[in-house]
Amino acid sequence: MMARKILLLAFSLVILAAVYATGLVRDWYGQPRGPGEIVGRERAPILVSTRDAEQAAIRAGMTQNIDQNKQILFGDLHVHTTYSTDAFLWSMPIFGGEGSHPLADACDYARHCSAIDFWAITDHAEASTPERWENTKQSIRACNALSGASKSPDLVSFIGFEWTQVGARPEEHYGHKNVIFKDLEDSKLAARPIASGGVTVTALRTNGKSLVPLALPLLDFSNRQNYFDMRRFLDEAANVPLCPSDVPANELSDSCFEIADNPGALVASFEQQGLDPLIIPHGTAWGFYTPTGVTFDKHLKASNRPEKFPLIEVMSGHGNSEEYRDWRSVTWDEEKQIGVCPAPQANYLPMCWQAGEIIRKRCLADGESTQECESRAILARHHAANGSVAAHLSVPGVNIEDWLDAGQCRDCFLPSFGYRPGNSVQYALAIQNFDDPDNPLRMNMGFIASSDNHRARPGTGYKNVKRLLNTEEVSLSSSWRDRLFPKTEVQSSSQEIVPEVVQRMGFGATEMERQASFWTTGGLAAVHAAGRSREEIYDAMVRRETYGTSGARILLWFNTKSGDPMGSTVEAKNSPEFEVKAVGAFKQKDGCPEDAVAALGEDRIQKLCANECFNPSNERLKITRIEIIRIRPQSYEGEDVNKLIEDNWKVHQCKDDGNGCSFSFTDPEFADSQRPATYYARAIQEPTMKINGDNLGCTYDDNGNCIKLNICYGDDRTSVDDDCKSAIEERAWSSPIYVNYQAK
Repeated sequence: MMARKILLLAFSLVILAAVYATGLVRDWYGQPRGPGEIVGRERAPILVSTRDAEQAAIRAGMTQNIDQNKQILFGDLHVHTTYSTDAFLWSMPIFGGEGSHPLADACDYARHCSAIDFWAITDHAEASTPERWENTKQSIRACNALSGASKSPDLVSFIGFEWTQVGARPEEHYGHKNVIFKDLEDSKLAARPIASGGVTVTALRTNGKSLVPLALPLLDFSNRQNYFDMRRFLDEAANVPLCPSDVPANELSDSCFEIADNPGALVASFEQQGLDPLIIPHGTAWGFYTPTGVTFDKHLKASNRPEKFPLIEVMSGHGNSEEYRDWRSVTWDEEKQIGVCPAPQANYLPMCWQAGEIIRKRCLADGESTQECESRAILARHHAANGSVAAHLSVPGVNIEDWLDAGQCRDCFLPSFGYRPGNSVQYALAIQNFDDPDNPLRMNMGFIASSDNHRARPGTGYKNVKRLLNTEEVSLSSSWRDRLFPKTEVQSSSQEIVPEVVQRMGFGATEMERQASFWTTGGLAAVHAAGRSREEIYDAMVRRETYGTSGARILLWFNTKSGDPMGSTVEAKNSPEFEVKAVGAFKQKDGCPEDAVAALGEDRIQKLCANECFNPSNERLKITRIEIIRIRPQSYEGEDVNKLIEDNWKVHQCKDDGNGCSFSFTDPEFADSQRPATYYARAIQEPTMKINGDNLGCTYDDNGNCIKLNICYGDDRTSVDDDCKSAIEERAWSSPIYVNYQAK
């Protein structure tokens, strides 16, 4: 009898195990994640009116020819929640994540933690579904409904999405674009987010669940529901049926998955729907995902509709994309098929060159001849040069410290990882397309900055606290690091990187370890707007009357003496005259204002804001200098851009007494040159501490070469309590003023 009961029990357990295993394989256990519940309320009107009055007092004392009725408002146009695949992934327990970051968190954070004036949701279109798009719209409308008076709201919330394009080859890569809509009504929004073609969408739709293998719920059983939920999340996106490619966008079903392979196709879809949103390139110089050899030139093809990109994001939490440099990570043979490794230059060590040096050192240590080791070093440089974003995989068993600062811009301000100068903002402004010689095309873009935050925290740059909450950095345990990114055996020969394998690896092919030292709290977008309303903020962006900051709320004005504001295009025969003024950001007090605590409650203030909110004192930081950059766009095809980008063309050293810094200047060479010129201002603030402000923390030798790293690791090698701060000079970048030479 007892034996029969034991057998019955054993049989029952086997059946239950089989049923559970079946559910595991078929993903029965995942639950959908919703948009969350907004907790906060409208900010006290006195807080908004006081801030506006402070600016009005500054404007009243200015001698510059500015519009006294326009105020400066700050926002963040690049924010993700766990409706984005990478954000969901980083929220997982294995990455030290805090769990779900829904849309409601972003609303409460923007209003009460960062206290910004406007923001936009830009979750990746590649992970969207009809239900998620509907939830997004409803949540943003709910956030906006709390904003108070329509003419003077405390917070304006915009709906958008990110077109996250990644090409495997330089000629196929257009990069990421944020799409921002002015209005909230269904009739004035895209019927569905539009995904990119290429690597990103292919990987997610065909191989997305490889990000969360079935073993993970078993290996981390107590957190299994998180993994089940993400597998469901990936399944839901992959199962949305593809839209037919031969049907106009306005005739497509709202419930299909639309793809635009290039920027021109993206614009065409909006035009077919009767829409004209803002489309904003971002992260252009970020080499973490950008293939080697990419330049901005293809964006100027008429078919890609360059006139539809009025703004560009110069900086985010991934770093700065502004500055041009004349070095390249790889050069190309005549057919542009095989990458050739260039020699090191001042302030730049190519990744491929360092690969050769690592292999040479190992080879000599093995007792091989100098000739043999040189031959292996040459081959290693070739393998790495043609490995693109996976170049680090060409050296088996390499340690992060072996790479030193290879591939990075040593003398750039908070540079993006793996910097691509041919895709920088300055390069984009210097080139022209001469396919139609009588009507050359150029980019006339305004500047913004934003956070690109993936934890539903818009406007994170107000204080540099809590690295693992307010940047994209994660904290892997050593055991999970070894499982997810296993080290291969150390070898004294390199290995070829096969593109097909790289594509299958997805995130695993990118260099995650050094990238961790490049995450910052990001930047902010600023507008000169006639008022606080949705229409006035959006119109300022359309006019390009915008600027970006590295996170600090620096006040900046840049205009011609005749009153043309930043972002303007003007015609001139004589040398133009300009005025610029900058006022430093308020120093911050510890903690959160009483209004924020009362609105969110102590528990939510702790969880969402880490008890540190935007909390300005009455004292401002000082502006130390103002830099003027002049760029003269190409006058003929192939003209050397190195001679056209003048950074810094003029520098004004400031004596800021607490009231900011200003000066006027002209360009005496403009009239004689008889060619167009572009001018913009950088206002530099006195040094303050910034998370990952020193990126890799290199120790340099007497020749300026990096010889040792002090990296801020994205795992337990760096304490979660270490914010890895270094002193930097926060700054603001004005939108350019574009001056065309007019002979008459």
